[in-house]
Amino acid sequence: MQQEKFDWDEPHEECGIVGVYGSEAASELAYMGLYALQHRGQESAGIVSTDGENVFRHVGMGLVADVFQDKEILSRLKGKIAIGHNRYSTTGSSRLLNSQPLLVNCKEGPLAIAHNGNLVNYRALRKQLEAEGSIFQTTMDSEVILHLTARSQAKTLPERLLDALRQVRGAYSVVFLTRNRLIVARDPHGVRPLALGKLDDITIAASESCVMDLIGAEYIRDVEPGELLIVDENGLHSYRISEKIRPAHCIFEFVYFSRPDSRIFGEYVDKARRKLGKNLALEHPVEADIVISVPDSSNTAAIGYSRRTGIKFEIGLIRNHYIGRTFIQPTQTKRDSNVRIKFNPVGGVLKDRRVVIVEDSIVRGTTLKNLVKMIRKAGAKEIHIRVSSPPVKYPCYYGMDFPTHGEVIAAEKSVEEIRSYLGVDSLEYLSLRGLLASVPNGDKGYCTACFSGQYPIPVEEKGEKSEVEKQIKTVNV
Repeated sequence: MQQEKFDWDEPHEECGIVGVYGSEAASELAYMGLYALQHRGQESAGIVSTDGENVFRHVGMGLVADVFQDKEILSRLKGKIAIGHNRYSTTGSSRLLNSQPLLVNCKEGPLAIAHNGNLVNYRALRKQLEAEGSIFQTTMDSEVILHLTARSQAKTLPERLLDALRQVRGAYSVVFLTRNRLIVARDPHGVRPLALGKLDDITIAASESCVMDLIGAEYIRDVEPGELLIVDENGLHSYRISEKIRPAHCIFEFVYFSRPDSRIFGEYVDKARRKLGKNLALEHPVEADIVISVPDSSNTAAIGYSRRTGIKFEIGLIRNHYIGRTFIQPTQTKRDSNVRIKFNPVGGVLKDRRVVIVEDSIVRGTTLKNLVKMIRKAGAKEIHIRVSSPPVKYPCYYGMDFPTHGEVIAAEKSVEEIRSYLGVDSLEYLSLRGLLASVPNGDKGYCTACFSGQYPIPVEEKGEKSEVEKQIKTVNV
């Protein structure tokens, strides 16, 4: 029986990765890093470690706490090098076989990979490799990188990795593990974030700098777009995957994905989100009594909107943090009831008030529609929605799991039609210009494809699955 995921009308995170070199407690530090990155993926988690001779792996479905609930697991993940991964599937079905890090044996011995992003030429490469005799164990695009590395005729592993990464296109922030090296790489456009940190003689790489804060490390810098770093007993060695080109950082990392306490693309997320709210207030002020957020992702933008308008910020919705993000929901009625499970209005705050709801984005609009009904029932006189990003109209092929074009409400409806559907007194979005003005160097170097339809990396494959992949997904239980 196939399980049905309940969609909270939110874009899904892609993945979180972490790498640790030089600590006897490498797997424990990786585990803590995965905790800090739990928001980036809740389907599966895993860690691979090495003591210089043997390589150890543990992966499982579910949250980090579930996968590593047995205290003995980490003690079995020995060694001074470890990599970890939290997964939300953007390519490849949600099943244990697709859990990362992946581990294979190649010319120089064991090689493990943890990948955040999405390769746009994955299927063409896979088809070519299968025709040449490669046998794939998963349905993930990450495995293509391993096959290309194993088949490379270059003399050394760094050269073979560079050879492989120069053949793939799309978004990738990756960490590799060998018996004695941690290897880190980021695609030439730098679509997904990847931070580098130090704790004494320990080197840490992670999707977000909040990992460094949790384990007490110092954030050093971002891994540069198009850079491959090797960490071994001789220190840190940098290689270029390609010449420097115009970056295409995912601007949605600032809007929604990354934690507000993280630093990505040279800026603190909290600072950017406050600017989003302030610019939204400049573009679309409204007469109201209170500003509220849809917790948690729009909290900071709502504060920015409140401060710029002078309208008091209040906590009007309480979020239940003790539920999972996926449910088996047999009926639409139960799907709708789960909005009430996740959120509850604060009647004393909302009654007889003109309310501004600041939301970070609208995908399908179903959750927000139900929230509006709840807030009306709690006694709000007026409801005005302000969105701290432009309308989402186009799919993402670089690692965000948006619905298809036809399922995104702004692709089919005008702002006025969306306002009518939501049942609110007014609805306004931040302009693309206002969005770019809220982030550092906004005039050069961001991917805004989900808003503009302008894709910085050519997309030849529109996500069509092979017959084998379709069958695997269908029988998954």
